[in-house]
Amino acid sequence: MIDPVLQQILGAMAASGFQLPQPLSAPALRAALDTPMPVEPVPVAQVRNVRIGGVAARLYHPAPGQALPVAFLMHGGGWVIGTLETADNMARRLADQSGCAILSVDYRLAPEHPFPVPLADCLAAVAALPDEGPALGVRGDGYAVIGDSAGGNLAAAVALALAGKANAPRRQVLLYPVIDRRFDTASYLAAGEDAILTPDMMRFFWDQYVGQDEPEPLAAPIRAASLAGVAPATVILAGLDPLHDEGLAYVLALRKAGVAADLHDFAGAVHGFASFCGLAPIGDQAVALAAAALRAALAPPTGES
Repeated sequence: MIDPVLQQILGAMAASGFQLPQPLSAPALRAALDTPMPVEPVPVAQVRNVRIGGVAARLYHPAPGQALPVAFLMHGGGWVIGTLETADNMARRLADQSGCAILSVDYRLAPEHPFPVPLADCLAAVAALPDEGPALGVRGDGYAVIGDSAGGNLAAAVALALAGKANAPRRQVLLYPVIDRRFDTASYLAAGEDAILTPDMMRFFWDQYVGQDEPEPLAAPIRAASLAGVAPATVILAGLDPLHDEGLAYVLALRKAGVAADLHDFAGAVHGFASFCGLAPIGDQAVALAAAALRAALAPPTGES
């Protein structure tokens, strides 16, 4: 059964006449969905647009003057939609609750920039951290990656690409991530066309990102020959989400490979529920879990400040 507050929000959206565009197209989806949540912004001491590794980003720094650990946030939106503005609500809450700086990455979008361009942007931003981080007021010696939906896919792909390397993330925090291009799991088969994320939408998003070809492991991380050595994970899933079962399969695959993976499964949640933080308590709970994972992963060693 769906969380009652989420049900109320979705009911209000339907009553307002909101409908997804048909046929699906990148411009139409952006016009319909690239709107920030109607919530009061959580204050963060410093919020400014920056560049790192040549990639546009937005820095959320809760303690200017201190060199804080940083998490790179990759926003969701099927690699097609989503902006720094739509990610702003979550980014502010993560910075406020984790005590870490957040760098929200404005990676380029498909179909204008298909795979591997969005991932390359995220990797470029991460690679520049040791050299460019100190000027932004963040530590260059350790970081985490966090993302929701397609952003979770990119965060997982960064962790996979850098597994075993000196500049690997300390943790990957994945909220209902896109993990594989397959539409035959039980959670996909249970999804109706009235869902907040439909199977047809995911087919569209995958086509924009990788075309008609089967994705390689850096586009579908569960297809990697080995997941051994990737960063420990915190995975937050929504029980009423077509992506639920692939996210669960990824947790099990990580554990089988010897990677620590914490799972938080919200039975009454729909895809994207953490984006309703500030409107729905269940979204607040998900963001609080993510922030706690960042805080634990990026806390300086005992004796450091």
